[in-house]
Amino acid sequence: MATIPKDYVNYKSTPIFTVENIPKMFLHHHNTRAGVYGKICVLQGQVKFYGFSDRRSDIEQEIIIHAGDSAISPPQYWHKVKFLTDDTQFQVCFYAQKDSQIVFDNLNERNLK
Repeated sequence: MATIPKDYVNYKSTPIFTVENIPKMFLHHHNTRAGVYGKICVLQGQVKFYGFSDRRSDIEQEIIIHAGDSAISPPQYWHKVKFLTDDTQFQVCFYAQKDSQIVFDNLNERNLK
């Protein structure tokens, strides 16, 4: 599993997702954007993370993430998640290089609100 480089910072996070409010895209093949790591943090229950080497490939890795644990999806990595328990709750925190345009744009957007 990937690790987030030390010079990367958390620039935004999703709401806490449950089986009732999960955006469908998370349950199907999708990827993180260039320069962005996603940290999947399970707060309750369990999630299975599926990783793929490309959009149309077979499963490359499967990781069960338990409550209190997390897993990292590297930039531009195809993946999806599956709820393993009905009470599962998780959040995704996004990290980018601290001096990157992504972080700069996001901080400016926050300050305008």
